[in-house]
Amino acid sequence: MIVTYNWLKEFVDFDLTPEALADLLTMIGLEVEGIQKVGAELDDVVVAIVREKAQHPNADKLSLCQVDNGKEVLSIVCGAQNFKAGDTVALAQIGAVLPGDFRIKRSKIRGSESFGMLCSEKELGLAEESEGIMILPAGLPLGTPAFEALGLKDVIFEIGLTPNRADCLSVIGIAREIAAMLGKKVKYASHPVMESGSAIHDSARIRIDDPDLCPRYMARYVTGCTIGPSPAWMVTRLNAVGLRSINNVVDITNYVLLEYGHPLHAFDYRLLAGGTVIVARAAEGETFVTLDGQERVLTSQDLTIRDAERAIALAGVMGGENSEISATTTDILLESAYFAPSAIRRTARRLGMHTEASHRFERGADVSILPRALDRASSLMAELAGGTVAVGTIDVYPSTIQPRMVSVRLERIERILGIKIPADDVKRIFHNLEFAVECPEPGIFHVTVPTCRVDIEREIDLIEEVARLNGYENIPVTMPKVRTFSDRPSPHQALERKLRDLFIAHGLSEVINYSFINPVILDKILLAEDDPRRKTIKVLNPLSEDQSVMRTTLLPGLLETTARNVSFRLMNVQIFEMRRVYLSADDQELPNEPVYAAGILTGLRDPESWNRNAELLDFYDVKGMLENIFDTLGVTSVRFESRELATFYHPGKASSVFIGEELIGSFGEIHPTVQENFAVEKPLYYFEIHFEKLLSFCREVTSVSPPPRFPETFRDIAMLVEDDIETGVILDAIKGNTIKEIENVELFDLYKGKGIPEGHKSIAVRVRYRSPERTLTDEEVNRLQEQVVQNLLKKINVTIR
Repeated sequence: MIVTYNWLKEFVDFDLTPEALADLLTMIGLEVEGIQKVGAELDDVVVAIVREKAQHPNADKLSLCQVDNGKEVLSIVCGAQNFKAGDTVALAQIGAVLPGDFRIKRSKIRGSESFGMLCSEKELGLAEESEGIMILPAGLPLGTPAFEALGLKDVIFEIGLTPNRADCLSVIGIAREIAAMLGKKVKYASHPVMESGSAIHDSARIRIDDPDLCPRYMARYVTGCTIGPSPAWMVTRLNAVGLRSINNVVDITNYVLLEYGHPLHAFDYRLLAGGTVIVARAAEGETFVTLDGQERVLTSQDLTIRDAERAIALAGVMGGENSEISATTTDILLESAYFAPSAIRRTARRLGMHTEASHRFERGADVSILPRALDRASSLMAELAGGTVAVGTIDVYPSTIQPRMVSVRLERIERILGIKIPADDVKRIFHNLEFAVECPEPGIFHVTVPTCRVDIEREIDLIEEVARLNGYENIPVTMPKVRTFSDRPSPHQALERKLRDLFIAHGLSEVINYSFINPVILDKILLAEDDPRRKTIKVLNPLSEDQSVMRTTLLPGLLETTARNVSFRLMNVQIFEMRRVYLSADDQELPNEPVYAAGILTGLRDPESWNRNAELLDFYDVKGMLENIFDTLGVTSVRFESRELATFYHPGKASSVFIGEELIGSFGEIHPTVQENFAVEKPLYYFEIHFEKLLSFCREVTSVSPPPRFPETFRDIAMLVEDDIETGVILDAIKGNTIKEIENVELFDLYKGKGIPEGHKSIAVRVRYRSPERTLTDEEVNRLQEQVVQNLLKKINVTIR
């Protein structure tokens, strides 16, 4: 909110310096974020009068003027032609620095010396554009700083308001706070409206079809207006607070908006079909063109202002092109209404429209100020636009909104604030805030809160008002009591920290993505139609469609993060995330929220160097990382099988992870179509692990075996198997023997090609034998090897080579 020092002084008497006023506002919760002094650096621009104006002897378009500043007559060369001898002007003397750091110097122009410059409104920062120099009112004292003589010296305050303080989105609202703090009264001006002619009821009719969304609607009818520029004082004040002057009628509605904090809207009465205004919801899919020229598609949840045929305004947000004020407008229907904040907030957010009106309505306007704001605007239209105000007002108010009554206890105030405050001081604070107070018994206050204070709902809100007005600086500083306790992590927390450290140790970086996703992204990752993760949980009030449902997998967020990094040419991406997903459960009200650990790897295995070639990461890098992590966590009986895989994996390049018969996760290369959907060219490798399931298989105590005392012996087995037989099945078959001397089995060769039958592959495994009791002989190892081969032939269809 932007206000000016002089504007505030119109409503409350105070003699604080601008700096002291800024401190006071900040201390009562209205933080002043910036101060700008208007005209403070322009005292060298003074009031002067043009004594003579003659043609420049060496230039057709220049004038040579003699200008009197009250002390001396100076020769000035000027190019403007909109003035004459005898006019009072603003003279920038030598040494003056104008806005834009333009310094005035003595100069020679076409052979004639110039000892200053006659200024326009634009050059003084008072307007965006101006034609010619600024002509001042006659009779101003010569030599006086022009800004001081015109009353334009002012201080602009930029105030940062919290969303709950809708009452301070106006000059009067902030003046009310100053008056309350200083113990003064607000000077509420009366704005008598000179009514004449016919009654408004003869020309206009108002109907509210949805009183829940529009509890009150008022209107006045002003005829015979002349649309034109606003007076200088209004233009200057609007410019000071950042609003551009449009025309006198529109400027009046903006001026009252800033002064009273209540949005008004002016309709061109000639464009209203039947002179009728109806407040009703839009039809589903209805289109409407707002004042900014944009066509909006409305829903049945959007509240509109309509005439007898069509929508003419989007209630509380913006008017329509079909009823806007134009240069030919003469008759005006002026609206002053109150709309439900939730309705305005919903429409403004859905359409992406944030206006001065919606900003106030969605925070909560003052339903009681409607007639005062309406009369203020009507009187200004009569004064500045030459309009005639019809007799009476239309006030449709089906159910009166009463001020809220909230009780507060003195004992509770003192306990919350930690200080003793006399009951009389509490009552004085409430009176200064214009709250009506009754004390049915000592220490109990029944406070009637005016309708402008929509933020006061509970006892604690009144306690905050007492704290503000009594002064936060009067609350003593005390050290809080601190109790120490053991922060031993739970097994869940301990594993989470350990797993996070293991990912980081393997070179991955942790990311944190939003828990909300766009449901369309599930199509982008090719999630199967029958996948339970498609059953998402919708957010009731999403910030946007991109965040409208809760995520059921961590993959979308990781893919978007990877794609964003790749788009910035960060080609080597290795990231992980440990967060909850939200899975819908038919048999319970709330969703299941399991924690998953997931990650994506892409790019080079190691940075390219002079002594090694660059190699891309592959499937086995991810597999090896997971095996290392499982081994570190003491997880045994891990199996990798290519079944129960999601459709977002590349067929034949992914694996599920089982511990025993429990599926705990999966990993593999992302499907090429998914990569294309996210504009990533290099292969992406993804893994996800169900954290809670993994926790149940981790061993808290890791067993340690002494180094073996006896030597090991190796035997190799080469075999021919069909392509669809997984290597893991063969390894499990060998490890499943009851031969205790088998210490380890590992694959060391896999071949397909020349010499191998179609549909088959050649596999070679190495079996390591060792006895913990003695050294095995060759004969013993050969017998064990033969036993292993025979068991393998019985279990699996293989051909020993």
